[in-house]
Amino acid sequence: MTPRSLFRVLAVAELVTWTMLLVGMLLKYAAGLGDLPVRIGGSVHGFVFLAYLVVTTVVAVNQRWPFGATLLGWASAIVPYTTLPFEVGVARRGMLDGPWRRSASEGRRPGPLDRLLFLVVAHPFVAALVGVVLVAVVFAVLLTIGPPVPSR
Repeated sequence: MTPRSLFRVLAVAELVTWTMLLVGMLLKYAAGLGDLPVRIGGSVHGFVFLAYLVVTTVVAVNQRWPFGATLLGWASAIVPYTTLPFEVGVARRGMLDGPWRRSASEGRRPGPLDRLLFLVVAHPFVAALVGVVLVAVVFAVLLTIGPPVPSR
């Protein structure tokens, strides 16, 4: 799987889960079906949201995106339905072209993020498993904390 194909899969998944969450809200508030549709859509969306942030970060490091582009990629997950237009935009600019980097470029000293990327690329299945576990842990912690309480 190339950086482009992985990023595309997560961008589409984020878009689909936004739809699940919005349909869940519609079923709760317009159809009076209670919290279950929102819990299901919201849980799936929350997990994919966190996974999208991780994949965006890994792809950004691999492709050497400027920080502003990375920040815009993260922000695209917050606004409904913007991950796919963001993906199309960076693909058109060639920012998703090329394979995974496995070593530093000639004459370039790798930084800590580069070294972590090289480890991830060298062991993709282990890295994917660790990534899913870390996303699941963060997801569980956020579920335990619960939504923010509005101030009075």
